[in-house]
Amino acid sequence: MNIAIACGGTGGHAYPGLATAEELRRRGHRVTLWLTGRDSERAVRAEWNGPVVEIPSKGFMSFSPLRVIGTLRALHAAARAARTAMAADRPDALLAMGSYASAGPCRAAIALGVPLVLHEANVIPGRAVTFFARRAAAVAVGFEESRRWLRRAFRVETVGIPVRRRLAEEAAEAAAAPRPDRPAGAPLRLLVTGGSLGAARLNRVAADAVCAAARRGIPLHVVHLTGTRDEAAVRAIYTDGGFPDADVRAYESDMASLYADADLALCRAGGSTCAELALFGLPALLVPYPHAAKDHQTANAEALERRGCADRIPERDLTAAWLENYLAEISRRGDRLDRMRAAARRNGIPEGTAALADCVERAAAGGL
Repeated sequence: MNIAIACGGTGGHAYPGLATAEELRRRGHRVTLWLTGRDSERAVRAEWNGPVVEIPSKGFMSFSPLRVIGTLRALHAAARAARTAMAADRPDALLAMGSYASAGPCRAAIALGVPLVLHEANVIPGRAVTFFARRAAAVAVGFEESRRWLRRAFRVETVGIPVRRRLAEEAAEAAAAPRPDRPAGAPLRLLVTGGSLGAARLNRVAADAVCAAARRGIPLHVVHLTGTRDEAAVRAIYTDGGFPDADVRAYESDMASLYADADLALCRAGGSTCAELALFGLPALLVPYPHAAKDHQTANAEALERRGCADRIPERDLTAAWLENYLAEISRRGDRLDRMRAAARRNGIPEGTAALADCVERAAAGGL
């Protein structure tokens, strides 16, 4: 079959789309990625060696009247361009991963009668998924909790969140290998990652807390992914704070080894991050990004907290003193980490690549 996947925008939309595209192509289908051409998609373009359609688009970054008018014009232009491109190479189904980048392709698919499948990776659906849900053959969700927000959708299926194949394979290998117990007094292996978006305060507080905990005699091994903007500043905090052995990196492409080696993650709560934590059974302290649309990261974090997979603290309440005490407590409670790890594997967000590909195939074949 001929499948189109609209997954432009941020990595949280693009990488699950890429994972599903690769799975559908392995099943023998012809797959085209629909992107926007923005710089944020470069890494995905580098990993994908199949056809791409670029439809420039923009989202609602401001609600001032002039900005809204400009955005609506851009979305209308994107819909016209998408309809022209889709009519020239009509797909059997369109999978849209949400975000403003999917609006044009979704409108084109509806106008042309192409079956539409939407995927939502967060508990609270974004604007695009909410707007098109009633016209879609199915809305596939990562969190079961999303159903209450999609009551007008024709069909909702809980499939999980697609994860890149390499990461899934390495997670399976890590799960098959017996994990040795952490000996008493062994360092707590902490992975800190907030990404490059909105992580400056998280980076600073984490580094200050780790240094304070180390001075208090708490054994720690730290890998801290800072994003490109904060690398030098965070490294300086560790050096000046007496903890020069911290492994500070701007970015790491091999996340599998970091997840597998860590005892605890300190991180945001985006949908893909939640799925990857569950995949590796990694306990986490989640600090939701406070400016996320509809505060969806808080809803994600609350869902994992209820399942026993993670702890949660709002960024406004996160201080170095609080985090120092948390690290001291969690480092003494290996049994608590073991319970969180088991809950993450049992109740976390499932890896959804195959299930989402199945849903798309059924839609394309007229089975939904």
